[in-house]
Formats: sequence, structure tokens, C-alpha cells
Amino acid sequence: LIEWEPISDRLIRARFDSRFCKLTVLQCYAPTNEAEEDVKDEWYELLQRTISNVPQHDMLLLIGDMNAKVGNDNYGREAAMGQHGCGTINDNGERLVDLCLSNRCVIGGTIFPHKNIHKLTWMSPD
Repeated sequence: LIEWEPISDRLIRARFDSRFCKLTVLQCYAPTNEAEEDVKDEWYELLQRTISNVPQHDMLLLIGDMNAKVGNDNYGREAAMGQHGCGTINDNGERLVDLCLSNRCVIGGTIFPHKNIHKLTWMSPD
């Protein structure tokens, strides 16, 4: 561990040194899809500012609970996701995919096929 910094109550940054590269990990807890639009806007703006401050040559890993469904339709989003998501994309999913497209990130859980039971951590009762 080189350094770490709590950014907010929903975001922490840690930077590690490894044999091959430096790794920046952003541990996230995004607002739920039902949260107010301004709360979600503030969250994604903070996340974008934090990503922009990551050294360009670091490997970036976004982990945590993004509270997003990205679905399995990746038409026009091939650079950020595969075809192995679940369900239909929601507002948080749109925001996450846009963030990934803007920052050359990939949503790893959509790249390879998995059983549906292994794709989700929680399923909404509605």
C-alpha cells in the first residue's frame, strides 16, 4: 500500500505498488437507482473527478456496489461491456456505462458467460 484516502462516505481510494505497475483501487457504494437525480449526479461527478486524478499510467480498478443493472444489450457500448449482463439496463446502469466509456473502463462481469445466480448480489422484490 502506497497511500489511501477516504474521498467520501461512499468512496475510498487506495494505491498499491506491484512488481509490474501501480494499481489504484476505488471502492464504491453508489446511490440506489431510486435516489434523487441530484444525489446521483453529485455521486457520478465525484467519481469522475476521482478517476481524473488517478495517475495516467496506473491500472484502475473500480469495485464495490454500483447499484446498477447494465443488461445484456451492448449495442453501441461494446467498448465498455459484453453481452452477458442481466435484465434490462436502468438509469444507474446508463450512468455506469457512460462513465466507463468516458474513461476507457470495462464492466468485467459482462464479458464472460456466467450462470444467472452468479451475476447478481441482490434482486429487487419489484
